[in-house]
Amino acid sequence: MKKLSKNAIIGYPAGIITGITYGLNPLFAVPLMKNGAAIESILFFRYFFAVIMLGAFLILRRQSFKVSWKQAGILLVLGLLYTASSLFLFEAYNYIASGLATTLVFLYPVLVAIIMVFLKVVPSWPVWLAIAATFGGVLIMTQSDGTQSISPIGVLLSIASALVYALFIVIINRSKTIASISNSLLTCCTLMVGTIIFLGQIVLSGTEITDCISKTTDWFNLVGLALLPTIVSTATLAIASRNIGATKASVLGVFEPITAILIGSLVFGEPLTVNIIVGISIAIVAVTFMITVTKR
Repeated sequence: MKKLSKNAIIGYPAGIITGITYGLNPLFAVPLMKNGAAIESILFFRYFFAVIMLGAFLILRRQSFKVSWKQAGILLVLGLLYTASSLFLFEAYNYIASGLATTLVFLYPVLVAIIMVFLKVVPSWPVWLAIAATFGGVLIMTQSDGTQSISPIGVLLSIASALVYALFIVIINRSKTIASISNSLLTCCTLMVGTIIFLGQIVLSGTEITDCISKTTDWFNLVGLALLPTIVSTATLAIASRNIGATKASVLGVFEPITAILIGSLVFGEPLTVNIIVGISIAIVAVTFMITVTKR
């Protein structure tokens, strides 16, 4: 039996952590939105707290913040993509169940594979098979059985979130210009762009920045958003993409819908249907098959 390479040992767990932590978005965001907090305020504090935490970490490690103008341009694009992905997903929560919206974002492995084909990087057949199976699993999970309504606007917003997230992954994986930038600095710069954008939105809209954000639990949720589905998820995504490739890293995000669906069902009372259970099972089998067959 072939031994797992060092890259696989690092990359696969990182990809799993990425999926789980990103799937925690509804746990922290939905209570804030139900309390009436504006999406731009939630995302501003999410990114602002994340930048403060990461900035402090980088300073303690005495890491340089210096980047070239060319690197800054790519980091700006990454920041815009990640910001757009978050905004589309949170807007989707207004139209469809949070578990379903976060699950639909998991369409991004298919989009990653398609983008990589245009870049003349064709995945091996086990990865294609895993993508097809996970895509089928997601389709089964999103079939309505009468217990939940599915708004086309919510679905389109979730797919838009998936598309820009796929572009984010591919750029991290393919850009040689930012290859020398550490994962922590890359994440910090990406989130700094979002912080500035959402602050600008708040100023232009005249929204009260702390409107409906006053209780201790509100601030706990904002810190939770900053730490888990933002810092941890983005950093581990960069680690996974660089170690096992963009397509495999994205397929491991299967743990994202599993986490989101469980939270939606157990915490928010969203329906856990037979379709959801079958779809999740198919996705888990597909990912296990991919890791077992492609041990490089």
